[in-house]
Amino acid sequence: MTLDNDRMHAILGSIIEATGLKPFQVEQSVELLREGATVPFIARYRKERTGELDEVQIRAVEDLLAYYSELEERRSTILKSIGEQGKLTAELRERIESARQKNELEDLYLPYKPKRRTKATIARERGLEPLADLMAAQDLISGTPEQAALPFIDPERDLPDAAAALEGAGHILAERLADDADVRAMVRRLTAEQGIFSSRVAADKKGQVSKFEMYYDYREPLKAVPSHRMLAMRRGEKEEVLLLASVAPAEEITAGLKSRLIRGGSVFRPILEIVAEDAYKRLIATSIEVELRLESKNSADETAIRVFARNLRNLLLAPPAGGKRVLGIDPGLRTGSKLAAVDPTGRFLEHVTIYPHTGAGRVTQARQDLLRLVEAHDIEMIAVGNGTAGREMELFVKETLTGAGKLLPVVMVSEAGASVYSASEIAREEFPELDLTVRGAISIARRLQDPLAELVKIDPKSIGVGQYQHDVNQALLKKSLDGVVESCVNYVGVDLNTASWALLSYVSGLGPALAKAIARHRDENGPFSSRKGLLKVPRFGGKAFEQAAGFLRIRQGAHPLDNTAVHPERYGVVAAMAADLGVSLEQLTSEPALVNRIDLTRYVTEEVGLPTLNDILAELKKPGRDPRSQFRTASFRDDIREISDLREGMILQGIVTNVTAFGAFVDIGVHQDGLVHISHLANRYVRDPNDAVQAGDVVKVKVLSADALRKRIALSIKEAEPGGMQEPAGGGKR
Repeated sequence: MTLDNDRMHAILGSIIEATGLKPFQVEQSVELLREGATVPFIARYRKERTGELDEVQIRAVEDLLAYYSELEERRSTILKSIGEQGKLTAELRERIESARQKNELEDLYLPYKPKRRTKATIARERGLEPLADLMAAQDLISGTPEQAALPFIDPERDLPDAAAALEGAGHILAERLADDADVRAMVRRLTAEQGIFSSRVAADKKGQVSKFEMYYDYREPLKAVPSHRMLAMRRGEKEEVLLLASVAPAEEITAGLKSRLIRGGSVFRPILEIVAEDAYKRLIATSIEVELRLESKNSADETAIRVFARNLRNLLLAPPAGGKRVLGIDPGLRTGSKLAAVDPTGRFLEHVTIYPHTGAGRVTQARQDLLRLVEAHDIEMIAVGNGTAGREMELFVKETLTGAGKLLPVVMVSEAGASVYSASEIAREEFPELDLTVRGAISIARRLQDPLAELVKIDPKSIGVGQYQHDVNQALLKKSLDGVVESCVNYVGVDLNTASWALLSYVSGLGPALAKAIARHRDENGPFSSRKGLLKVPRFGGKAFEQAAGFLRIRQGAHPLDNTAVHPERYGVVAAMAADLGVSLEQLTSEPALVNRIDLTRYVTEEVGLPTLNDILAELKKPGRDPRSQFRTASFRDDIREISDLREGMILQGIVTNVTAFGAFVDIGVHQDGLVHISHLANRYVRDPNDAVQAGDVVKVKVLSADALRKRIALSIKEAEPGGMQEPAGGGKR
């Protein structure tokens, strides 16, 4: 959309007011976004221009830019529509121009919005507008309403008596009242502040056991319903288990409408009281209830999506095991377990299927095949999928390795989404000749090596770190999760010569088309020797290079800075630093002690300030470093495999799989995650569960209860050991 200067000025003002950021920060961020710069690029390489805004702040500006741009477009449409009707007064224009929310704008437009035929429309067609005006003026204080309505009786217009005329005029007044923006704002405010949200069980579901039992007879103030409860109740309504309703303070609202409509002692007062009640019950109540339920749903969606995004970020940034030779195992029972070996770069080597759980006669062969693969490919770690037969397979592998005198780490790996990857276009491109289950075993092995590089190939909704992901706004969910993946990929950086096109597609400024073009060029011409080589890729222009280059790494490249996050546009600054120290670039990037001798103030210019220079120094101290934490995993007890094996009071180790508004879910190796309620996360008050744990953290938990029938496990972190706080998977907060 093209916006004139006045409109853009209004948008910038609204964003500044909404965010509390400084005007120059918003103006510069918006300018960069409109020029096509990505959020990771702006946050990393344009700190001076934005005043060091981080990604969260820049994404907020981006979202508000979209919202207020749509608002301005709608405002223009409304002004044009009312103007064409000849009803745009100076006062109305001012109110429309000053509206800052979409519902406020729509309320102002409602009286002028083209409508289907209503009772009020029919009354106007019958010539009752003058009677409605007379009633609204309330100047008549003697006589009766029927006497005032006598001139409007007209059987040919279906107005056989005064009562019909008064009723029709009342419909006109009711619509006027219902269309008044201030009235709607009052009703909306009272309903939001005092309304009650209720849930009851459907008649045919009474007495049945379900996950919605706590909502069979439930009431709570509308404004107090938390996100997870709102989504749970809506899920129950969708599954026809629950009946939901919003109860507004009808008496107070009706009294407010009467006070706005009625004044003095007019003969029409009794009729106007009925008009006010009719306006609320027939024209306002349902629409406001639907609107507020939608707002509550949207608010719940946004909260759930934020939780999902936070969990996804922690999972994607989980510490990698690194470049090790890994054997991935996709466990199975009847169809056997698929074993796949990969080299340190994730390249597939060999696969075999074993059947250790289908009879004693096949166990010996299974052990032989497992040990042969381990020895043939010098395997350093074994990754076992945590699905069906996962714990049985883990025990089998450990027993086999111990019997052969081999001490290798055996790690349980989440296989959430592995089947989605196996059947995907990306998997078919990578391994067209392999069975789906073998692709799954390869993916499990690679997840251990580098979770980020492998998980980007899967739709984030299939990774299993959110709640109610199919119930929330799908467009908003996709936008948010794609933003998280983009942020994580660019935060870590990508090896230009080994990354899949799926991983490359999330690099700033690329996308699927350019990512595939890079992969094809690499296949046809060999590895890139420098970042500048990207400019030889078809359709890879200067803008894409500017946005992407700093996030791409080349190990042992022609230029020593190509393996760092230093942007090529700043290579000259680093070259000047090296020259001033009397050393080569190679020395500067290989001898961190030299960095301590650099005086940054000598290199400050109008374009390059201390924020960028400090980033450059950090890179020179640890060139090519992986910012993720050190790898660590949990050890599950071999004798605990099912919920029925759990006993109250047991102390177990587990991995946090999901953090919600009400607590955290922990995998303890029994195919059903247990819940640590927020009150059991730590020996202190916890306002936000994310302040205590994050997805991927390794924790000790105490079993409080285990219900096999309902598949519910209650756990406690604070009772597992003194202090209650556990070390995150990476040894610290990310």
